[in-house]
Amino acid sequence: MPDSIEHAMTPQDCLVAVMIAISASDETIRTTELLKIQSAVSILPIFQDYDGDRIQQISRLVFDLFDQEDGLDALFGLLRDHLPERLNETAYALACDVAAADGFLGEPELRLLEEIRYELDLDRLHAAAIERGARARHLSL
Repeated sequence: MPDSIEHAMTPQDCLVAVMIAISASDETIRTTELLKIQSAVSILPIFQDYDGDRIQQISRLVFDLFDQEDGLDALFGLLRDHLPERLNETAYALACDVAAADGFLGEPELRLLEEIRYELDLDRLHAAAIERGARARHLSL
């Protein structure tokens, strides 16, 4: 894992890492998911001063972690170290939006969402509301 990135991670990097992780969880990163990530970084106030070029660096970090046996634990360790607790629901909401972007939630995405919920210590009722909102935003006719 590139030490320089790990030690320089910002809260926004953590949010991007969660979005990349959920997209990569099923080993297929879809265009709709990438567009959702790019859109979030471009539009949401939390990313107002974020350097969008860092998405590529954070993506490499997540992919490197996923190649390791304990990579998911390492990712959650980075989140614990660099993501303020007040942004836990934001991270989960972004993960849900990316997971729902392609209109299909497979078993790997569902399992990772469950682990994210647990690791971020989200109240089950709050998580259900976030999930419901993501589902409502991504319905198609």
